[in-house]
Amino acid sequence: MVAVQYYLLLSAAIFCIGLFGILTRRNALFFLMSVELMLNAANINLVAFSFQYGNLTGQVFSLFITALAAAEVAVGIGIVLVLYRNFGDVDVTKATTLRW
Repeated sequence: MVAVQYYLLLSAAIFCIGLFGILTRRNALFFLMSVELMLNAANINLVAFSFQYGNLTGQVFSLFITALAAAEVAVGIGIVLVLYRNFGDVDVTKATTLRW
């Protein structure tokens, strides 16, 4: 069996990659992918602790987070399309002029 610490290290690495992507990129698509990485890191933690303690609570929460991620992608793609339509680019720094 693989120890839980390995899953936690993998989750921490994936979360740090996602955080780095959010802090350094200006592209809205990279933002969406980075948030997805961070949510997947949380899922890995929940499933690892669920396995360690022998109950299914973490796995149920992981399913809810997966549904939340799917809804976030749907809304995010809509925002990206509006950015591209109005500005011709998906750079989020140009979105400060997006007002009524």
